[in-house]
Amino acid sequence: MAAIYSGIYLKLKSAKTSWEDKLKLARFAWISHQCVLPNKEQVLLDWVSQALVSNYNKKHELEDEVVEKLWAYLDNVIHSKRLQDLLKSGKTVGLSFSVAEIINKRLSEAYSEKTQQNIGTVLSCSSGILSTPSLSIIYTAKCELLVDLLSKLSKLACQQLASDDAVGSQLFSILQLTFAQYLLIQRQQTNPNRVFGRVTSHLLQPCLLLRHLLTVRNWTQADDNHVCQHLSREIRSQIETLLQAGLFQPELFSSYKEELLSEQESQEKKKGALKTLLLPVNTLQTKLGSDLCEPALHGAVVASSVSLLYKLFLDSYCKAENHLVCFHMLSRLFGCLRLSDLQEGGRSDTLFPVDWSVELLALEQLLNLVLSNDIYNVASDRIRHKEVQFGFYRKLAQILLTHAQASIPAWFRCLKLLMSLNHLIVEPDLDDLVSSAWIDAEASEPRTKKPQETLINTIFQIYSKLRQFPRLFEEVLTVICRPAADELRPSVFSAGLTAKLRECLLELPPNQILDILCLFVEKCQTLIIPAVEGSIDMALKLMSVCSVLHAFLFNMRSLDDVTPSPVVLRTQRLMANIQKGIIQPLMELLQAPRREEEKSELWLRKASDAALLLLYTWVEVDALFGVSCSKYVSPTLEAPVTEPAAKHWGISAFLPAVKDQCWRRVMELASSFASTSKYCLELITLQKMKMMLMQTEADLQALQHAAAFILESGRSTMSRGESEPWDGDISAVTELSYPTAHWHLVMSNLTILLPYISLKDVEYIANVLLETLMLAEAQEAAMDQEPSISIAKISLGLIHSSLLPEMRVLHCAFLTHLIHQFAMVLPTATRDSVDLPLQQLSVTNIPWHEEILTSCKTVDALDVSSENKVQKDELSLSWKTLEKVAQCIVLLTKNGCPVIVKERQLQRCLSLLEIVSLLKVDNFLPSDCTRCFLVLLSLLVNTRASVSCSRLLLLKVLSTCLHLLRCLQAGRNSNSVLKVLHASDVLEAVMTSQLTACKFFTDVLTVPVWAQYVQEVQEFLENFLHMIIERRQSVKLNLEKFMSFLVSCRPDTGAAKSIDWKNWSPAAEQLLLTAFTTLCHVVTLHLQQLPEKKLHSVDMLCALLEPVVLQMVRTVEHGLQSNTPNQPLPVAFIPSVTTLLKADLSHPVKKDWQKEPSGVLKCPRVKLYQEFYSQILKELPCARSNLQFLQFALQFLTVFCSVPELYPEKETAVMVVFAIKKLLSGPAITTQVIRSMEMELTEVLVQVLGNCSAEEFYAIMRLVLQGLEVRNIWQQKAKEVLSAVTLTKLLLSCPLSGDKGKAFWFASPQIITALALQTKEACQDQALISIIVIPILETVAALLRQGEGILVNPHHVSLAFSILLTVPLDHLNTEDYRGVFLGVHEVLFSIVQCHPKVLLKAAPSFLSSFHRLVASVMHEGRQKGDRGNMDEFEMILKCAHLVERMYTYIAAEMENFTVFSAFIVAQYVTELQKVTLHPAVKTHLTEGIYHILDLCIERDIKFLSASLPAGVRQVFKDLYNDYKHYHKAKKQGEEKYTA
Repeated sequence: MAAIYSGIYLKLKSAKTSWEDKLKLARFAWISHQCVLPNKEQVLLDWVSQALVSNYNKKHELEDEVVEKLWAYLDNVIHSKRLQDLLKSGKTVGLSFSVAEIINKRLSEAYSEKTQQNIGTVLSCSSGILSTPSLSIIYTAKCELLVDLLSKLSKLACQQLASDDAVGSQLFSILQLTFAQYLLIQRQQTNPNRVFGRVTSHLLQPCLLLRHLLTVRNWTQADDNHVCQHLSREIRSQIETLLQAGLFQPELFSSYKEELLSEQESQEKKKGALKTLLLPVNTLQTKLGSDLCEPALHGAVVASSVSLLYKLFLDSYCKAENHLVCFHMLSRLFGCLRLSDLQEGGRSDTLFPVDWSVELLALEQLLNLVLSNDIYNVASDRIRHKEVQFGFYRKLAQILLTHAQASIPAWFRCLKLLMSLNHLIVEPDLDDLVSSAWIDAEASEPRTKKPQETLINTIFQIYSKLRQFPRLFEEVLTVICRPAADELRPSVFSAGLTAKLRECLLELPPNQILDILCLFVEKCQTLIIPAVEGSIDMALKLMSVCSVLHAFLFNMRSLDDVTPSPVVLRTQRLMANIQKGIIQPLMELLQAPRREEEKSELWLRKASDAALLLLYTWVEVDALFGVSCSKYVSPTLEAPVTEPAAKHWGISAFLPAVKDQCWRRVMELASSFASTSKYCLELITLQKMKMMLMQTEADLQALQHAAAFILESGRSTMSRGESEPWDGDISAVTELSYPTAHWHLVMSNLTILLPYISLKDVEYIANVLLETLMLAEAQEAAMDQEPSISIAKISLGLIHSSLLPEMRVLHCAFLTHLIHQFAMVLPTATRDSVDLPLQQLSVTNIPWHEEILTSCKTVDALDVSSENKVQKDELSLSWKTLEKVAQCIVLLTKNGCPVIVKERQLQRCLSLLEIVSLLKVDNFLPSDCTRCFLVLLSLLVNTRASVSCSRLLLLKVLSTCLHLLRCLQAGRNSNSVLKVLHASDVLEAVMTSQLTACKFFTDVLTVPVWAQYVQEVQEFLENFLHMIIERRQSVKLNLEKFMSFLVSCRPDTGAAKSIDWKNWSPAAEQLLLTAFTTLCHVVTLHLQQLPEKKLHSVDMLCALLEPVVLQMVRTVEHGLQSNTPNQPLPVAFIPSVTTLLKADLSHPVKKDWQKEPSGVLKCPRVKLYQEFYSQILKELPCARSNLQFLQFALQFLTVFCSVPELYPEKETAVMVVFAIKKLLSGPAITTQVIRSMEMELTEVLVQVLGNCSAEEFYAIMRLVLQGLEVRNIWQQKAKEVLSAVTLTKLLLSCPLSGDKGKAFWFASPQIITALALQTKEACQDQALISIIVIPILETVAALLRQGEGILVNPHHVSLAFSILLTVPLDHLNTEDYRGVFLGVHEVLFSIVQCHPKVLLKAAPSFLSSFHRLVASVMHEGRQKGDRGNMDEFEMILKCAHLVERMYTYIAAEMENFTVFSAFIVAQYVTELQKVTLHPAVKTHLTEGIYHILDLCIERDIKFLSASLPAGVRQVFKDLYNDYKHYHKAKKQGEEKYTA
């Protein structure tokens, strides 16, 4: 042995032995049991360590390849199972500190060389060392080495993130491990100054850079997913923890305070000079200097770091007495930003827009921290600190307003925060604020629009609360009256701002509002009106002033009978002043004669917009005041109105001084501008109509002229088809948004306009509506993201509303145009044929609306009398046409003369069909219902796709037609169809056309669209046949005709003349079988539902059913014979055989379906069913996840197993359960698939267990218990366990009685014990959580619920708690977490509800299990910077709601649990102290814990207040104060009024 030892050692140490041989020998020595060396492991580790150290210390220069192999050997040794086993056994094996030094050195070289290709092995070595306690001592015992490693790894990570290469997980996993090790060491350090120095010297800069790069990295698919989603977040959190604990320890506060407070203050308090040498703030500022990182990144890294450092500082030191120190820290950190240079007069052009964005974002975060931590106390700052904070914020405001950045959202948010701190900060520069952030701000993008509106809303709220609204709008008026920057000055009030203004105006005293209005009116009269002619600048000012007047007058509180008289009189004077001082002069200006070229000038257009906007505002507000306030006297009533003007509601009725001739000139001018002017003209006309309708006798002719004017006004622009969205602001209507505004006005006021427009105008509206809907489909994706109003949105809104069906004339006209569009889709060669159904259904000379006109006010101005005298014989013209069309459709189908359409036309058809689907068919008139039915029928039976068409598209069109036909026949007027068509003709036409079309579909029988199409055919036939039978529509005749047609369709009958049998295909076979199946199913169903008394109906239906069954048998047998041997059954055959079996079982007692004495059924089809059953059982386990096959197969088994006599010889119910178990254990079966077919599985087992013998049930139970044995999971047979667990759950859903019930519950303790063992094993592998653990939880919950009163042994129920305490609730993905949480909750709730006695004995287990749920919800529901998607958050909210429900139930139903209430509260607040919850989650949890606090008596509260730790005690104090303030007070108030 000594020879072996000396030989190996000498060879390893010998310079003569080559390194290749040394490495081979070392590998052999490590793995071989034959090589025996004293302390072999340590010797080999020392050898490889010494070799590497010598190389890096330049004692022995080795080749790079040898060095890499030495590192690989060291890595293999560190990660070897042999070493791990040795360490577990207690043997001491270590490494020298020099290994840590050379690892750090190698990483440093890699960083310097900017290559990370050859350091994977070194990183793996460091990972192994750090994760092995006995080896990691080389780092943990010498903290400097660990700090150096962390610094090097951080720099390497920064280098990788800054490059374009994909990010791998190895480096970041080791980095996360190193951070964790360092944080453990840092917590054990007792000298805060040393920790501060170490962090600032070595770690601060790389950590800040790393955090920034992790935050701003645009992750790609090439990057490692684990790094993106988890490690990056974990590392950022660790960096924050490191900096918090290293830079801002409580012991360092005195140093911060001494440095931050001025020298004078410090001397006054301490009567001495600065005694400390540690200058922490200065150190931090220095570290944030230019050497932090490369210049290109420096500004962004500093900006993101400053806000982080300030947040950590506040988290550590922010208390009421330290607010001044916190402020000085803010000012020092702000000095690190480039913005601070501007405070000292620096140039703003040195900052690019992207730099501005970063800097302003950092400033916003700083100000947010100041506001949320209440650092700035206005009174304290003024009285005690000589407004030092105020001065700082004033300078900030001046910087922001001097260097306005209206294109950056953060700029608005910073100003908003300053306003929230103290409005006086910005007050001296209010005019600049109003100008740069509002009136002249070009914030057109949505991302800047929202923060701008938020800022202005804040200003509104502040000045309205201070009752200084007039002061604010003085500045607004001042800014407006400055020269406009350009003609594109934005509108003063957007739709969002108008809503905010409305809220403020409702709170303001009316006199303040009138002060503002008077101010604007006076300025307009004195400054703007005299100089507006010819001046673009003055015209823009006028428009802005008028838009403000409009916003105020429209959104202020209206006058009413309780308004004080002085306010009413002042309002009257204001209205008169607006009328005489502004509107009349502008009307005179606009009506002046001008040359054509002058009429297009910009100033005139803006003056026209302003004048008509103000006129419309004045007219509408004047009318409103007159209606709502009896004391109000309109200025128009004070002036005499000429008789014609009053009679015809001319302009003189509103403006006595303006003559009708002048008004016509104004209207002509305004109508030439497709802008605000034209839109306001329409609004004024509409207001006239409203006022006329309010009179006792309305002028019908005037109403018709007004309605026609409104429609005509926008007709030309609507026909162009060019428009853009509109935000609802009247003053911002442009040439492109005018069509949208016009259409919005028409659609919003259809109920007023429709009774007074001609039929031609109704058709015009219907045509535009249809055209815009056809465009809407293409724009749908863009519309969802666009908050503004668009024409497509308006049209869709009308179609979806309940108003359109009420407007029957428009509804009818819309349908006519829709049918006309279908007709236009047809090929040109056949479009002009007068016999084509679609052409006949959309001709305009037939009065399709004749049913409506007799009771409708709608009149045609051209031919009023003719429509009021429609003769009776003419009233039937439309129905005669419908009959003719119906006959035409049937004839064309029989003759086989379809129209051939191309793919583009088919696509157009599909778009039109989608519009039809938007209509509410229940509201169709009988004639419209029939028309629509005939259109769809014609498309279905008389249209064929060309050979080049997409088969999938054709199937989709046919499916949509069938679906819509089914909707129509389910409507209330579906009987009207049968006035023009025989039911059997419809069925025959549909089946003939579809069987002929099947030749196209031979190659698409496996795609989902085909299955959907067959489903639609089946549902259409089923609904139509139901309708025939239920409504008694010549039942016998129609069904016999349809049946004989189907029989004639069989290829072997030789009687089918209407179909080209050369083209007979499997698709046609499947469709024919579907028709037979549906007919058989419907007749069988009605046969089962008929009462015994109706013998005649029973006999008739039986007579119909018999030949159908016979034909189905032939078709099925033919299909099965033509099926390739050893191939699966065609899915379409299974429901057919199921229906056949149901039909046979539903027959009344028959001679050939009787039990013989032997017990075997005698029926010619029994053999078919038995063969089919055997084939189903054979294929069931091989079905994988073919859900459709599985559902159909299980439905067949349900019916088959309901008659035990049908089982083949020597087969029992056990075979069915065995096949199901085999199916459930298949590799493709997931919990989602099981959930999808759970209902069918339950129905099968109900029949199987209900009809099986006790012995068979015992065999089934043995089968289940074998699957639950724990050896299955040891042998990696997880699916075996899943199948047994699922079967157990399904058995619990079946009614078990007698011996079967006793047998199951006798085995239940064994089941629950097995489930507990399975859970313990499965929880060790996270992949098994969804496969086994979640189903087990669901099964245990069901077992406990069903076992109420049966499971009497408390121990068996307590086993459920061992399952709950084993299941993990952290580090799960969203779906697994949801499943586990709901499972645990259901088990707990089952115990609480069904086993309360056990609960009291096992209270600690219950509380532990429930607390795990609460803690997990708090962890998942904490506030996160990068909140996940909404689905995930909704799931967490649901979990929080369930926790609330459990708390409530415990408090309400479990009086004996009162003794544990204090403990539950203590658990809750202890967990709450660790996290900051999202408000929505916190609301649910808080409501729940309030109910537990209801159970706490005074002694419990005192106990909690005294015994909880300091931090937790404060959380409890806040919780209890809120409880008393909100919950307890409310509860006592309710109890006071409770009998």
